[in-house]
Amino acid sequence: MLEMTREEFEELVSEALDRIPPELTRLMDNVAVFVEDEPPSGDPELLGLYEGTPLTERGEWYAGVLPDRITVFRGPTQRMCASRDEIVAEVEVTVVHEVAHHFGIDDARLHALGYG
Repeated sequence: MLEMTREEFEELVSEALDRIPPELTRLMDNVAVFVEDEPPSGDPELLGLYEGTPLTERGEWYAGVLPDRITVFRGPTQRMCASRDEIVAEVEVTVVHEVAHHFGIDDARLHALGYG
């Protein structure tokens, strides 16, 4: 397993967010991105998690709520990758995957687009 400091990993997540086209990031609303070392104990291989209400499901009732939350998990990402380049690529796929959930894109569509 390739070890990467939390700071290095957070920088990769930040860089992946920076590579999302500005026309999409401008549409992101009320969402925060976090890095955690490990996912919930029931899903030890989980790389990322979106928690919130997708933009496509928000209605007039949506006001004064806590931000949606995207979490990228460092431990499982490091364990599944053999090199820094693999980690960089996997972080990018994970970030795009979770941001897509914020936009209301489901797993089936993401898999069809190559963002398994």
